[in-house]
Amino acid sequence: MGRFLDLDSPLMRTLNRVADLMILNLVMIVCCIPIITIGASVTAMHYVILKMVRGEEGYLIKGFFKSFAANFKQATVIWLLMMVVIAVYVGDALIFSFSGMVFPKPLVIAVVAVGVVLYLISMYVFPLLARFENSIRNTLKNAALMAVGNLPKTLLMAVFYAMPLVISYFSTYALLFVFLFGITAPAYGAAWLYSNIFKKFEPEVEVVSDMDFSVDVGEIGEEVNGEEE
Repeated sequence: MGRFLDLDSPLMRTLNRVADLMILNLVMIVCCIPIITIGASVTAMHYVILKMVRGEEGYLIKGFFKSFAANFKQATVIWLLMMVVIAVYVGDALIFSFSGMVFPKPLVIAVVAVGVVLYLISMYVFPLLARFENSIRNTLKNAALMAVGNLPKTLLMAVFYAMPLVISYFSTYALLFVFLFGITAPAYGAAWLYSNIFKKFEPEVEVVSDMDFSVDVGEIGEEVNGEEE
């Protein structure tokens, strides 16, 4: 029994990971309430979750708000652009459904197809922003290239993100689960997929976590002087 309750046991590591995802999900919900902060919140979530997947995590909350602050400007601009696109598509849906006009079927299919492509691209935007320093234009460009170039993984990521909606539709009893893990659990699954994609473009550098540490410069100086004597 002692092995199962050991901090390094698979059971305890799994429980710790579940707890981290639940806490991060709740933080995400709170930080998304102002609406305008959704972009920065999603970026920060992916920053933390990618570190979880790679076993590099430090302090969860500190890491989240570190990325939130660092990427707030770019993430907010991108999110505002996304909101415009979403508004356009909501308007199109309302027109197609309630205007009473008969639109050509190819036009409707084309609009839906473009929307699906944009959605697939959007799944890479905030993870890229969380991991790489780049301009907004290049971030969007790279997201498009990765989405198309890794289509099987992209489609599987879309399945992960759709699962909470499907679960909620078929079972109201699962709403609590969705509330606690509906954002971070799919993102965690997606991170397992895009992590290896990102590694192809990452320089080989020493991993630094969000853990705090300090160096006593005085002690180092004394040691250096001692060695010289």
